[in-house]
Amino acid sequence: MIQRLIELGEGYGDVFELCELAKTNKHRILHAFILHGKKNDKKSVSLALALKPAGDVPFIPIYSCREGIPFQEPKTERQLMFERTLHELDVVPVTLEVKHSSEFGSIDHYHQALIAIMRLNHLLPPLS
Repeated sequence: MIQRLIELGEGYGDVFELCELAKTNKHRILHAFILHGKKNDKKSVSLALALKPAGDVPFIPIYSCREGIPFQEPKTERQLMFERTLHELDVVPVTLEVKHSSEFGSIDHYHQALIAIMRLNHLLPPLS
């Protein structure tokens, strides 16, 4: 089973696209994620959506908007839009505290670490 993070971007339009992916693939949603990371005492939020494989293809895409949202109260409109969409779809997001991507040697290493964390928490199926 191939599991890969696919980054959309950090902006409002990217979160809108992530929400549209959720709506049009409601039947494929495996999990939704709200990830918190910290860099220099500033916390940021990443949003992600893992989809079940399409058909017989052994591929789980995990679409994400990485660290473009500042963690704050009240929540930003981008985070609220994602949470509203999930609520409409009756999906409860999983919130995880993770290391900031800047703590890794590359974005690929960061992606591998996130997928490993998701697997260890049984949020993604094991590789087969």
